[in-house]
Amino acid sequence: MLDLLLVAQLLALGMFTGFLAGLLGIGGGMLMVPFITVIVTAQGVSADLAVKVAIATSMATIVFTSLSSVRAHHRRGAVRWDIVARLAPGIVAGAALASLGVFAVLGGRWLALVFAGFVAFSGTQMLLDRKPRPSRTLPGTPGQFAAGGVIGFLSGLVGAGGGFVSVPFLTWCNVAMHQAVATSAALGFPIALANAAGYIVSGSGVPGLPAGSIGYIYLPALLVISTASVLTAPLGVRAAHALPVKPLKRLFALILYALAGFMLYKGLTA
Repeated sequence: MLDLLLVAQLLALGMFTGFLAGLLGIGGGMLMVPFITVIVTAQGVSADLAVKVAIATSMATIVFTSLSSVRAHHRRGAVRWDIVARLAPGIVAGAALASLGVFAVLGGRWLALVFAGFVAFSGTQMLLDRKPRPSRTLPGTPGQFAAGGVIGFLSGLVGAGGGFVSVPFLTWCNVAMHQAVATSAALGFPIALANAAGYIVSGSGVPGLPAGSIGYIYLPALLVISTASVLTAPLGVRAAHALPVKPLKRLFALILYALAGFMLYKGLTA
């Protein structure tokens, strides 16, 4: 049974990350991973394994958060479903490769360093706010399959919904920022579902996992965070459509830098 302090921590985390999921289209995973790592480590789980549990649990919550977020974005007509249809097959393939293969082989320390590196890179891309050439458009179907594969694979390694790659990629291809955020939220569902299934299989029978885990997914945290995040994701969507583009990108970048710094510290000291 969870103690009240732990429940309060998970509820607060779920509410904040749900809001960010709607605001930035990042699924909240990048914020969840550092905090769940701290929470699970405090329960006596080894630092190396705690990172894996945090990544897997974070990804599983996005299955629920993305549904709430994309529903709100769809109501505003912001989701590019044509892009979702072309990226999703590659996403599923890349996610399977990451969660069933590479994730199980890499240690938690290396996963933390990979997380920090890709998050910092994504923050830099947003902060620089480079304007794409007006003539640049999305690649054809094979190119979008390949892009989806990269998004799904990287998401599987760091436990995020793919917004840290898909939002910069879509805006680089001249997709409007609000459409990129909304479409990224929609892509979060196939990313999360494919990766969560892989984490369950690859984590089956691993010793030292916290009680209540299925594979690498820590169910108590999944249930509490998902419940809270589903309630606040629509509020983030409302804020996303009210804010101008530049502050939205700067906010995205600052959050990513903070999380990259924390996980870099965890990786170096694990």
